[in-house]
Amino acid sequence: MPARRPLRVAVVGAGPAGIYAADALAGQDDVPVAVDLVDRLPTPFGLVRHGIAPDHLKMRALRETLHHTLDHERVRFVGNVEIGTDLSLEELRRHVDAVVYTYGAAGDRKLGIPGEELPGSLAATDVVAWYCGHPDADRARVEQAVVRARDVVVVGVGNVALDVARVLARSPAELHPTEMPQHVLDTLAAAPVERVTVLGRRGPAQASFTTQELRELGHLAAATVLVDPADLAPDPATDALAAEDRHVARNLAALADYAGHEAAPGTVSLRLRFRARPVRLLGTDRVTGVEVERTTVDHEGRAVGTGELDVVPADLVVRSVGYHGHALPGLPLDGGTVPHQAGRVLRDGVPSTGEYVAGWIKRGPTGVVGTNKHDARETVASLLADVASGVLRPGGDDDWVDTLLARGGHPVLLADWRAIDAAEIALGAVHGRARTTLHEREALLAAVRAAAAEVEG
Repeated sequence: MPARRPLRVAVVGAGPAGIYAADALAGQDDVPVAVDLVDRLPTPFGLVRHGIAPDHLKMRALRETLHHTLDHERVRFVGNVEIGTDLSLEELRRHVDAVVYTYGAAGDRKLGIPGEELPGSLAATDVVAWYCGHPDADRARVEQAVVRARDVVVVGVGNVALDVARVLARSPAELHPTEMPQHVLDTLAAAPVERVTVLGRRGPAQASFTTQELRELGHLAAATVLVDPADLAPDPATDALAAEDRHVARNLAALADYAGHEAAPGTVSLRLRFRARPVRLLGTDRVTGVEVERTTVDHEGRAVGTGELDVVPADLVVRSVGYHGHALPGLPLDGGTVPHQAGRVLRDGVPSTGEYVAGWIKRGPTGVVGTNKHDARETVASLLADVASGVLRPGGDDDWVDTLLARGGHPVLLADWRAIDAAEIALGAVHGRARTTLHEREALLAAVRAAAAEVEG
């Protein structure tokens, strides 16, 4: 009797959620599987490559752990393929037995205030994509804003907001060891940043940044962290939160260490300001300031305006107030996430056979990188249960990558990614660094072609 062919599973999105899903599938022995890890970029790792701040060298080293899954014999990386453009979702589903959607939530949320569309007003997603070397980054728009930014306002008190503030406040010497593209380093070195203000619409007890990120600000070589002691004045609601939540208590203790500091001459002042809600961006041709309303926090933790206004000067405003998912052509979306039941995609309220979801597009933009591991395991458990119950079973034998190649597509496979990896390491050596990120899609694909030509030669 011939051996049963493996269950073919396409995982759409090669970031942490996708790689954890592929790992959970490849690491089990109950069901023979062949996993295609698909990404629209020529490179794997998603937000580990293009979301984690480049100065977080230890966190970005997570890439080496994730790479073990790419090397697994049951996993095939297929980059440079956009589902919905290069291959329709319907076509992909005809070629595989199951699809797991893990493509994240890349859209940014807006402030919804007047002046938000002025030049000099950017989303954190724009700035992060730029300094991480994402191929889709709007380099000209970001650099035009950064190159004249003496006064920066960052709206939001999550980790991404602190990342942006920290990167803009760092000295060139601190940024040199990172993997940033050289043009990013050059622009940041020339930027005239003197003041960075981080605005939190509620109190310090409601801030969502981690204590580790907060304390890291205190180690910047050329910046002084400032906190108004009045923002940390005790009140019953804050005291209650600190008593029941150790994370809040640690954050308040870290903020207290910064309270009362004065900006040292010649350093960037990095001010953390709370109970301050932006109500309008000022300027005509570009941003010149942010009108801010003082708030109080009610018993339900909501920011309530007091009517007390002031203006914070700003040449650059970066909003970092959350993310939302976008629709993949042919996939349902409800409020920024794909409707599901334990990871099974729901269409019209009914589980859709062979469709699953994991990561931010499943649960929303919450948690840290490691949160995706448990999330992916839940989804894979549902998929394997569907195989065990007979709902899901292997189908045809054709390969969708062959279909893509026949129509002139240029998928990037694991060997091609290794060529990109080697090219980035070589470019880094030129600059005296471990790696320099190739930021243009054409440069990434040129590295693949060069390696192929060398092999053929």
